[in-house]
Amino acid sequence: MNLLSVGDKEAGYWKREYITKQITSVKAALARVLQPVNPYLGLPVKIREALRISGLGWVIILREKSGREYVMEHVDLSINDSSVTILWFGRDWPRLATLSTLDLCGVMPVFMDQSKTPTKNGPRWHSLIAKYNLSNLAEATMMGCDTLVRLFCLHPGLAVGLWKREEELAFVMAHLHFHHLVERSALGSAAVPYELPPHTPLLDDSPECGLHGYQLHVDMHSGGVFCLCGTFRNLFTKKVFTSILHLAQAGFYGSLLTYYVDYVDPEGRVHMELVWIEETEEYFIVSLVLYLSVAKINRWFGTKY
Repeated sequence: MNLLSVGDKEAGYWKREYITKQITSVKAALARVLQPVNPYLGLPVKIREALRISGLGWVIILREKSGREYVMEHVDLSINDSSVTILWFGRDWPRLATLSTLDLCGVMPVFMDQSKTPTKNGPRWHSLIAKYNLSNLAEATMMGCDTLVRLFCLHPGLAVGLWKREEELAFVMAHLHFHHLVERSALGSAAVPYELPPHTPLLDDSPECGLHGYQLHVDMHSGGVFCLCGTFRNLFTKKVFTSILHLAQAGFYGSLLTYYVDYVDPEGRVHMELVWIEETEEYFIVSLVLYLSVAKINRWFGTKY
């Protein structure tokens, strides 16, 4: 290139070009790592390696009504069998009454060196995953509470805890499935989320048997503690779709207290029964019922039940 062509560019042009090329290189490296797929789960085999070499992390950006922003780094993170759980907590939060929105973003160093441990120093690429409205959080439907905290759920996949006494933020927890996790956390922009590729159903149902030969993977955990993790194969449903049921029963002795967990959203419903064993101070799951909506089944499998 001659000096004239270099001088013709506006200030900052070559810096932006260099960063763009670097980001493209990082994306290509991640695509190679994520290529092998687990045939049973349909998820990348090396997703933990992709997270490690990319230095990928997550932040929440709390935005006040005045426009002021607070970028909060995650405090704790646990990688599960098919998802990642990210937690933010502390006492140094802005006042809830001043906040308007919360952005959940993936963050990744622009410059990636696979031979070195990624650091938080230097420029980082932000990829918006979801935006949440906090203006009327205290008036939203409460999921549960204890003596200190009330728990609210914001769609998609965000749990927010409020201190009962002060009505201020106690913690924020995000639960992200591995499905296109790296792409959603790295390939979007600070203002626009990554657009998932369109889903193409595989039409292999029959009028006589309905949907058959499918599998359900259940991954139940509390932070880094696993409660239930298993795959149920050769599932089927007739034309009248009701539910997928897994029932576990065991014999118990001593003092028992029964607890119930119910959750409902447009995708379906979960009902779970647990017993508390006072002698061992443990919960045992004795019944778990998972309902999926007919609309969700039709949308994913391309059927018309």
